Amino acid sequence: MKSNPATPGNGVPAQRVGGTDGSERDQIDQNIDAVLDFYTREEQKMSRSQRVLERISRFVGQPVFLAIILLFVLLWIFANVALRWSGGAEFDPAPFILLQGIVGLSALLTATVVLGKQNRLAKLEEQRAHLDLTVNLLTEQKAAKLIDLLEELRRDLPNVTNRHDSAAVALRQSMNPDLVLAALDERSEPDDRPKPAGEILAG
Repeated sequence: MKSNPATPGNGVPAQRVGGTDGSERDQIDQNIDAVLDFYTREEQKMSRSQRVLERISRFVGQPVFLAIILLFVLLWIFANVALRWSGGAEFDPAPFILLQGIVGLSALLTATVVLGKQNRLAKLEEQRAHLDLTVNLLTEQKAAKLIDLLEELRRDLPNVTNRHDSAAVALRQSMNPDLVLAALDERSEPDDRPKPAGEILAG
């Protein structure tokens, strides 16, 4: 009886599931858990008032909120028009100054709530960008170290012809972030560069 090639009885690893072996799956799960833990920690840092603002902002972003505002405005105008036709005293005659004040105050409060959430998301995005930059710099350093090791291995192996590779020599050096930022500043557009005080006064 032939054994299944995927069983561990014939010396073939049996941990490959969907094209991913056990070690790769463990790394994927570890990375996902790290990301989820990051978001969980950020959620736990939120204060009670911030949580209330988050719930309000989620409600404000729904279409039902716009429908409620439109319905409120229509009912307000209809009530005043109905009172005028029936001979009663209007509580907010046209051009509905009180209604405009209520809508303006609601818009101010809504903008404040949305800006509060946007500030938190911007801070979270800044943290993610800092993490990406750190990982990219670390990856670049690892790549430079690997190139250095390969070049050293090529020099030491007797059956490999040793030759000078200027590109490999350049890539062996880790990139200096300060030099990259300085180069970006030098190559930026002239309009984006800060002008000296003398040029600003002369202009």
